[in-house]
Amino acid sequence: MTTAPSVGVFALQGDVREHLQVLTALGADAFPVRRPAELERCDGLVLPGGESTTMAKLARTFELLEPLRERVRDGMPTFGTCAGMILLADRIEGGTADQETIGGLDVTVRRNAFGRQVDSFEADLPFAGLAEPVHAVFIRAPWVERTGPGVEVLAEAAGHPVAVRQGHLMATSFHPEVDGDGRVHRVFLGLLGG
Repeated sequence: MTTAPSVGVFALQGDVREHLQVLTALGADAFPVRRPAELERCDGLVLPGGESTTMAKLARTFELLEPLRERVRDGMPTFGTCAGMILLADRIEGGTADQETIGGLDVTVRRNAFGRQVDSFEADLPFAGLAEPVHAVFIRAPWVERTGPGVEVLAEAAGHPVAVRQGHLMATSFHPEVDGDGRVHRVFLGLLGG
């Protein structure tokens, strides 16, 4: 008998419910994470879209920022989408002077690279390891400017990486939680062995 992986979704800001629904549909024991004790339960974690500077400030206020950094550093599989990608990035372009990240992903990410909210768009993108393209929804999305040597590019748009993986970390510029597909989340769950 196998046990469902416990997957938390950072729940201080952002589109949490959609990620919880997808993860639950895929068989994970998915739950919101607002406190360090909930983070300790996680086999893996999703950092959703939202506003990256606000999410980092709230994480510090709720005493989650350092525990998040420690769990990521210790190898917890973590999936960042949109603002979550920014939170996982080691370097940011276009961020605020005091902007903090969790870090761990050896990439430079440009905030709001595809433009403002009104510039949001959708596109079908080839995704490494998936037979059919992924319908990607971009909302005030970042892109990856530069990748370190250990980073695998999974998908590109407009000539820039928009989905990447490095060991136990994965990130997308777009929102796979809103397309009803589930395949990108399944790739992430594969990092947990689930």
